[in-house]
Amino acid sequence: MVTLHQLRCFLATVDHGSFTAAAAALGYAQPSLSEQVRLLEAGLDARLFRRAGRGLTPTEAALALLPHATAALAAVDAGTRAVAGVREVLTGTVRFGVFGTARLYLGAGLVADVLERHPGIRLELAGLNSAQIAAQLRRGTLEAAVIALSASSTQGLAVTPVMRDELVYVSADPERLAQAVTPARLATAPLVLPDVSFRDDDSTRRMLARDLQAAGHQLTTRVEVEDPETALEIAARGIADTVTWRGVLRAQGDRLPDRLGWTPLRPRRHETFAIAHRPDTVLSPAVRAVADLVAARMRALDVQVRG
Repeated sequence: MVTLHQLRCFLATVDHGSFTAAAAALGYAQPSLSEQVRLLEAGLDARLFRRAGRGLTPTEAALALLPHATAALAAVDAGTRAVAGVREVLTGTVRFGVFGTARLYLGAGLVADVLERHPGIRLELAGLNSAQIAAQLRRGTLEAAVIALSASSTQGLAVTPVMRDELVYVSADPERLAQAVTPARLATAPLVLPDVSFRDDDSTRRMLARDLQAAGHQLTTRVEVEDPETALEIAARGIADTVTWRGVLRAQGDRLPDRLGWTPLRPRRHETFAIAHRPDTVLSPAVRAVADLVAARMRALDVQVRG
């Protein structure tokens, strides 16, 4: 069997014209190098060198082998450099911005994907609110993030939409889901809403408030909590209804209480999520790798939600 080590010894011998000079160039012992050439000749069943005074000259067989041996070693060296390059750039800490409920869309599966494919990366998923994340992107303290477009100004940012989601009304009472949920109905509904700490910046609340104000009503709540999961649990008990995104319901899977159902709002309301970064920023390969995996997960969920 021909080996790369044998080809390397062969090429050095061609270049230097003797086993002694070739061994010195490679840092091998002369007997070891000449043995590798002998094994190569045996494997090819061909003589590769002839004695010429104190040196060696390549045979016709050696000249035929020469370009292939050179190409083989060059390919291996190129492959080694490519792998080393990937390993070198896909290391270090990636701090990637996420909107507040991104965990419900991305989950632990994203972290598993990143670390399995790029074990040299240390990952930080940072953020509680899209508006704050967008501000950090503009300041340059984050390279990239996934944000809700309606939650923040995209001025000064390059955005790539990856998912469109729909806002829906959720209740444990089938009768409340049988009628169109108009702004007038929403104004009188007993509601539990999440994101109490960010209520002024929460895009969902602002969207609902605009619709109700346009119809001459105000958005009122019976209960306010921090996270959508708690809001859904309260709704499942029949204490109050909630409004959330279809993607959140889809991501809950088997964890979503059986009693809950949902229906679209009238008029229907949507949100677009996008990968964002400053247009003058060339994303590092590691950040780009994470952004690509985030986008893939969001797009897959987009297909499920639309389906």
